[in-house]
This record gives sequence, structure tokens and C-alpha cells, in this order.
Amino acid sequence: MTAPTFEELAALRARGAVHRVLVPGSGESWLVVTRDAARAALTDPRLRNDIRHSASWRTDGGHAIGRNMLQSDPPQHTRLRRLVAGRFTPGRIAALRPRVEAVAGDLLAALPRQGTADLVGRYALPLPVTVICDLLGIPETDRGAFHTWSNELVMPTSPETAAAAADALTGYLTDLTGPARRTPDDTLLGDLVAEADSGALTGEELLGMAFLILVAGHETTVNLISATVHSLLTHPDQLARLRAEPDLTERAVEESLRYNSPVHATAFRFAAEPLELAGTRIAAGDSVLVSLAAASRDPGHFPDPDRFDIGRRAPGHLGFGHGPHHCLGAPLARVEAAVAVRLLLGRHPALALAADPATLTWRTGTLLRGLAELPVRLG
Repeated sequence: MTAPTFEELAALRARGAVHRVLVPGSGESWLVVTRDAARAALTDPRLRNDIRHSASWRTDGGHAIGRNMLQSDPPQHTRLRRLVAGRFTPGRIAALRPRVEAVAGDLLAALPRQGTADLVGRYALPLPVTVICDLLGIPETDRGAFHTWSNELVMPTSPETAAAAADALTGYLTDLTGPARRTPDDTLLGDLVAEADSGALTGEELLGMAFLILVAGHETTVNLISATVHSLLTHPDQLARLRAEPDLTERAVEESLRYNSPVHATAFRFAAEPLELAGTRIAAGDSVLVSLAAASRDPGHFPDPDRFDIGRRAPGHLGFGHGPHHCLGAPLARVEAAVAVRLLLGRHPALALAADPATLTWRTGTLLRGLAELPVRLG
């Protein structure tokens, strides 16, 4: 199975909730494509995130970076999540909003008033990269290299380049969190180092936590911002409505999360014991992928699901997942996307696509989906 299109997911969903598919590079897996089955899978304690429950697991191949929340199950996952949850409360994220607005404003000021620009490279990407690197305490001089490694890891061009990126990022994070850099500060990385020094985190968990927050803290938000703008520009009626009613910006972001699903599927789950999911028998050790994209366009829950409608009131999309592994950074991603869209449309009232939508390249992997570039006319 290559990364499925929305049309292919709809065809699968029409035939049933769970399907056996072939995932390139990973072998056979079960794919969950309805919303009810997805929610059930994401809360079933028999489906574990730890790859050691996989029947085919032998070794991580030397490419794993630490041991992080995404690879863990309760109670380890609960302990790790609690250590960083305080940084992502609504109050802490609200306090970050002025910084998000300042970064977005600076990026927009660097764009010309007229002409064309790639909105991914010059706006959707540097905004969340800057914010998450600020939050963690990554030096400005290192941020370009960090994104290159991160991008290769989440959407690898080859197994060799992915392994090289993993090695490079592991070495970088090891140096960054090593004894020579362990000075108290008010960054999230400083908090994690302090937890490691107190014994609350192992060295491997410190690496894994830093890696996960760095990568997950921006990759999906880049896709969310660019896909939201793309959907608005390719749906002129919705763009006009948003311009007339800017208070709908947050709702437009929610609809984009449902309609575009920057995270197309969750990380693999593995059956710790035999189980039944939506009438399908799953053997112990089998892997399960939950398609958030398919679940969020399930017509049983979302009327006219293939229509982009910023006024949609149907709740319950799975853009940020569900259950214990629901995205910790969801409040930050929502703020970044809403700020990015609102300020962009305010500065460029004549914003339009500068390319035929059919020619744009969507970068797709097993888990993520996003635009490689978004050329726009600024005025």
C-alpha cells in the first residue's frame, strides 16, 4: 500500500471498517478507516505502541532515537507525558501567543507586498520551527540543520538517508543535553535535563523526549498551515466568507484538520493479545494503522464529508488523534495555525495561488501528508 488518496480511503471505508494492507517498508498491517473503529482502536489497551509487541520485531535497527512517549504505553507513557504536560496547558500556550504573533509578523514583513513566494518555505515552515526551537532552547544557528534531519526522518527519501539523519540528530541531541551544556534555564530542554539529573528521566528517555517534541512540534503544523491556506485559496466561497467573518479563523483551522488531516495515520499499534476490532479478528503481534484521514471524512459522522466548509459545526474529527496518545501539542498547533492564517490574510487581501492546483506536489508518507511548496501571488 502506497500512501492512499482520500478517494481510495473512501472506497475502502465503503467496504468495511478494517482492511489488510501492505505498507511499503513495513510489511502487512491492518488499516482502520471508520471513525467508530478508529476511536475504539485508539483507546483499546490491548493495542500497544511499544514495537516490542510486534510479532516481527527483532531490533530497532540502530535508528531509534531514545525511548519516547509515542513508543511507550502506560504506565511509562503516563509518567513521561506528565513531565512535559505543564508546558502545554491552555494558560502556557496563551502566554506564547504574543511570541507566535511576533514571529509571524516578522516573516510576513520579510515577504514582498507584490510578486510571488513559496508560502511553505518562507512562512508555514519557519513559523513553527522558530516557536518550538524557542520553547526547547535550540540555538538559532542550528535550526536549519535540525529541520533537514527532521524532514528526512518523517518523510524519508531512502532508508540510508533516514539512518544518516537519525545518527546526526542523535549526536546533536546527545551533545546538546550532555554535561557540558547542563546549565539551568527556563527552556523545556532545561526542564528535561533537570528531570534527568534528578533521576526522573533516563538518558535514553531524555533523548527520546527531546527528539519527539522537536520533530512533532513543527512537522505537522507546517502541513496544517499550508494545507489550510491551500484549501481557502481553492475554495473562493470559503475564503470570501472568512474575509467577511475573521472570527471564523479558528473554525477554519478545525475544518482543515478534518478535511486535510496533516497526520494521515497514527504510528503503528501492535496487538499484545488476540482481539476483535469492528468484527475483524486481529492476531497477537499484528500491527494496526489507524487512518485519521479516513476517520475524519466518515460520512456516518460528517455530512458531505468531502466538502470544505469553515462553518461546519460537526465536532469530533480525529486530526489530533484520540485517547491516551492524543496530541500533547494540539493547543500550540491550533494557535500557530490560527495566527498564521489571520495575519496572512490581513496583510495580503489579494492573496491567490500562483500555480495550477493540479501541479502542486503533496509529500506523503505512511503517517504524514503535506505540500512540498505553495506558490502564491501576494498582491
